[in-house]
Amino acid sequence: MLLNELIHEAYDRLRKRVRHTELIYSHYYTEKLGVPLIFKCENLQRTGSFKIRGALNFMTAQPREKLKHGVITASAGNHAQGVAFSADLLGVKATVFMPETTPPQKVQATRDYGAAVILTGRNFDEACQAALAEQQASGALFVHPFDDELVMAGQGTIALEILEEMPDVQNLIIPVGGGGLIAGMASAVREKAPHVRIIGVESTAAPSMSASFAAGKPTERPVSVTLADGIAVKLPGARTIPIISGLVDEIVQVEEEEIALAIVSLLEKTKLLVEGAGAVPLAAVMNRRIAGLAGKTVCLLSGGNIDVKTISQVVERGLIAGGRYLKLTVELDDHPGALALLAGNIAETRANIFHINHDRRSKSLPIGRTDVSLELETRGYDHIKEIVGYLEGKGYSLTVM
Repeated sequence: MLLNELIHEAYDRLRKRVRHTELIYSHYYTEKLGVPLIFKCENLQRTGSFKIRGALNFMTAQPREKLKHGVITASAGNHAQGVAFSADLLGVKATVFMPETTPPQKVQATRDYGAAVILTGRNFDEACQAALAEQQASGALFVHPFDDELVMAGQGTIALEILEEMPDVQNLIIPVGGGGLIAGMASAVREKAPHVRIIGVESTAAPSMSASFAAGKPTERPVSVTLADGIAVKLPGARTIPIISGLVDEIVQVEEEEIALAIVSLLEKTKLLVEGAGAVPLAAVMNRRIAGLAGKTVCLLSGGNIDVKTISQVVERGLIAGGRYLKLTVELDDHPGALALLAGNIAETRANIFHINHDRRSKSLPIGRTDVSLELETRGYDHIKEIVGYLEGKGYSLTVM
């Protein structure tokens, strides 16, 4: 059966089981970036990610006999929750292999849906190898996170929802990892709206899709630690790449700091909490990674499963990347009033002291001198330049961290 037919079947199968997620028009980003920008909010989906669509479509399409030994999968988090939720819904045993680096929030959420979780491997690919080995021994049905037509079809239903509400969309910007999401969506779009420009976005820390897209075949690339752990895949799918090569217009990359800033910006400007993988489309638009972008543009916010510890780290990195946070060290004479004078000079710049550490014991310091480490809340890069210039003008010796 053709993938487009499977997508329409999936749409009928899933329409009462998954959330028809909102399309939210952003006045702020439209005005700031000069292009009509709309968010497709799969971060508000059941289980917090689009992955439930593919997992549930795959499992509900199976004869009951195939599910009798349960299901098994590998995932960095979101597919795991989709499979666990679907298995619980159908009364089927689920076992999920996850990388040892998986955020605790995603591990616990998967267990909360009733799945057995096994942490193994440094990344998704190593966890997947372990899951496939266990599948051979147990006879459970393997649910691939991306390289399966039924999974792709489930993800493709997102595109049908977008086209239903916004048939005049001009651009779709989609996160890419193994390729199941963009392959399914591109197939649905090309059938109904061939004029739409389809752009995939990945992290520079996981560049396998760019390499595969250029080569026209699955091409392995090493994966570094990334905020976008949900799309950190060393080797894209053998089934997804031919579809992507034929239907997708381009693949672009974004840096880690750009992802962090996009997460913080979304939280601050739209009140939407999005994980790293879900923020890469906006990061690409904000940093002008896509040339000639014009007309109604939908950014897919693919998921919102981000743990509190990561949020804290991301907010700090995002504030630094946006010029909202400054760390510096100032060398002072060690006498009464010197620290108060420094604080007064900082107050003159209208910066707020967030944290201060006074160190007079460093071996590198001469007797009678002290180091003061400061963390300041600032209003942007121009403000940072103003602060540094003002303090240097007052004779302070300082180092920006």
